[in-house]
Amino acid sequence: MCFSATASFVAGTALTATGAVTLAEAKEKSDLPFASIPLLFGIQQIIEGGVWLSFQYGLPFLNQIATYAFMLFAYVFWPVFIPFAVGLLETDSHRKKIIYAFQALGIATSLYLLYFIVSNPITSHVINKSIIYPMPKEYGVFLVAMYLVATCVSCLFSTHRIINLFGVLVVFALAIAYYFFTASYVSVWCFFSAILSIVVYLYFKKVRW
Repeated sequence: MCFSATASFVAGTALTATGAVTLAEAKEKSDLPFASIPLLFGIQQIIEGGVWLSFQYGLPFLNQIATYAFMLFAYVFWPVFIPFAVGLLETDSHRKKIIYAFQALGIATSLYLLYFIVSNPITSHVINKSIIYPMPKEYGVFLVAMYLVATCVSCLFSTHRIINLFGVLVVFALAIAYYFFTASYVSVWCFFSAILSIVVYLYFKKVRW
């Protein structure tokens, strides 16, 4: 999350609670990964609350741990997990193959970003009340495009309209985050996406358009 530790912890707590309710609504094992998305976003936001606390109290060790944990979530986990979770819900075999092709793209993106994380000194810092996380300078635009395709475009190939809506809203959130918070768009986009993951709850409340 951006702006404050309080905002991160409040968002993280609310999403964790929403995630617990959403998981309770899941009826099949194949539902569980998608149902866990709000919970996982809640954990990610709580982790970023730790990043904020490390700045507030001057705790470099906490900063390093929380920064790495956040980046592993944001950079490595989501590009693989989102298409995997969406694909498990898909009943159309052709669409399922397309979604899992996007997952293969997500795996490639995640592996490159994981290499970047482990091979470079990783630090986060605050500019204009937002947290800045490092991004690879090489292939930067291409990497963002691959990430976007894996996490958002894969949702557009689902037969479930609420999942389509989730993908569209997350793309829109990226546009807003990049336009208004260019330097810290990773943190801001993750926050917006976390809040939008409440849409997942609607899927399991039988609002299946």
